[in-house]
Order: sequence, then C-alpha cells, then structure tokens
Amino acid sequence: MPGNPPPPAWLVALERDANAGSGAALLELARLYLVGRDVPRDLPRARDYFARAAAAGEQAAAAVYRAFVANGTGGAPDWPAAVRLLEADHVDPDAAEQLSLIAAMALDETGAGPMPLVGEPLSAQPRILLFRRFLSNAEADYLVARATPRFQPALVVHPVTGQQIPDPIRTSNLAAFPLALEQPAIHAINRRIAAASQTDVRAGEPLTVLRYRPGQQYRAHLDTLPRVDNQRLATMLVYLNDGYGGGETHFPKIGLKVRAQKGDALLFYNVRDDGQPDPLTLHEGMVVSAGEKLVASRWIRQSRLML
Repeated sequence: MPGNPPPPAWLVALERDANAGSGAALLELARLYLVGRDVPRDLPRARDYFARAAAAGEQAAAAVYRAFVANGTGGAPDWPAAVRLLEADHVDPDAAEQLSLIAAMALDETGAGPMPLVGEPLSAQPRILLFRRFLSNAEADYLVARATPRFQPALVVHPVTGQQIPDPIRTSNLAAFPLALEQPAIHAINRRIAAASQTDVRAGEPLTVLRYRPGQQYRAHLDTLPRVDNQRLATMLVYLNDGYGGGETHFPKIGLKVRAQKGDALLFYNVRDDGQPDPLTLHEGMVVSAGEKLVASRWIRQSRLML
C-alpha cells in the first residue's frame, strides 16, 4: 500500500517555527488541531500546543490552556492546577476577577461546590424546579460582561439554501462559551448546574448567554431535538438581571409563567420517563416590553457530549 502523502510545505514550515520556540506558530498549530482544520482533529495535541504557546508568552493561548486544564479537554481535568494558572497570570485582569469569584464559591479540590442544591418545585409533570439565588450578583455580572463583546444575532441554517439566516423563533442576540472559552469560573458555574440537575458536567452543551431587547422574544418551542440518540434531557435557565418589562418564561400547556429574579435558575426536564420528548414542556420567552433581559441557558444531554 502506498504510504501517507508528505505534509504540505506550509505545515512543515509552521512546525519548524514552533519547534524553534515561536509563540505565534505554536498558537496557530494549537488552533488547527483544536478544530481539525487542514489536519486531523487532535485535542491532546491541541492542549499541548496551547500550553507551549502560553509558555512562549501568547496570552490568548494561556486563557484557552487554563480552560482546558479546568474542564478536562485533551487530558485529565486538574482544578488545583487551573487555579494556580490563574494565580500566576499577572497580565490578564480577567484572571484576578475569576480568582475573586472562585474564592467566594467555597469549592473543594475538584472544583465542586457545597451540596446539596435544593430547588422549589413549580410543577410535577413536567418536572420544573426554581433555584433561588443560584448565582451571586457578581457571578451573574461576570457572565454578562464576558458575553457582551461577543453577542451575535441568533442564526439558523436555511434548509434549502444552506445559508445562515435570522432565527425566526428566537429573535435575540447570543454568546456561547464552548470548551475553549469555558474559563475556570465558568466551568465552576457549569459544575453547579450539573449538581443541581444531577447530571454529568460534560453532558451539558456550551453555556450560552441570551440578550433580549424590547420587541424580542423566544417563541413557543420544545428544547428536544429530532432524530438524535443523545437527547436533551433537561434545560437550565439562569436569570442574569432585573429591571426589564415582560419577558416571562411561559409554559402555555400547563398555565405556568415564571418571573424570576437576578441570580435565580429554572430547571425543567424535557423528556418523559420513557425518554420521549414531553410536549408539556412547550415554553416561550415572552416579548420584552421594556429594558433588556439577560439569561444564561444550558441544554443538558442524556449522556456525555463529544465536543
């Protein structure tokens, strides 16, 4: 059988520069192997390149590397090491802010918070729970501050043209935090969501912050997905601000409207006991009439996701 074709000249040159200590080359290789662009996707190799790029002074690489150390992308999670990386970073002001948040979270050596988390039942069928003061004001403000520069209109792919078009159901702006952006403080919040929902933290889709301005809404929908093996078991909504009009979370089939306060979290289970989508979980984010509504959403699958 013929051997593998030789690597392209540009990749050989990039690896040569990386081996010579170029932080820019190391960072570019890390990004390539993270997404699998022009090379096979390789998360352990990406993590190693991010670490080496960070050591070479690339600040963007330092942020991704500590996220991977915290959440276990490309290797084992190591919460104490992630905290030490934050403590050693005297350049990025975000590191100091995260350390302040983490210090107030009362976490153990794995990054898990105090147990138990008990929600207030709002409905038995479907099961809906409200967790009061799930986030502190500082934690909510942190998520908003990190999301704001990254807000983009909610888009979907047109089923015929394949082009991205404005989402006709969700007329909001959003900013997601995939694993590469899941900083230790955000990972700790995701761990709290996993504890409240009694699920694996790696079963959660990326935490997403949604912003609704007057006239915007999320029309009635189910969070379950068609024709998937790993269904969205549950949804956690965390309310990040007060001071807006309208915007209630409405479950029309059971006559429930929720107007939560800043820091509260709403957990609802999207499937029945037989694993099928529960039509009673039909819900909407009602039209915002004044001000600005900010909410974080995390969809939780039945088993771990390969992201």
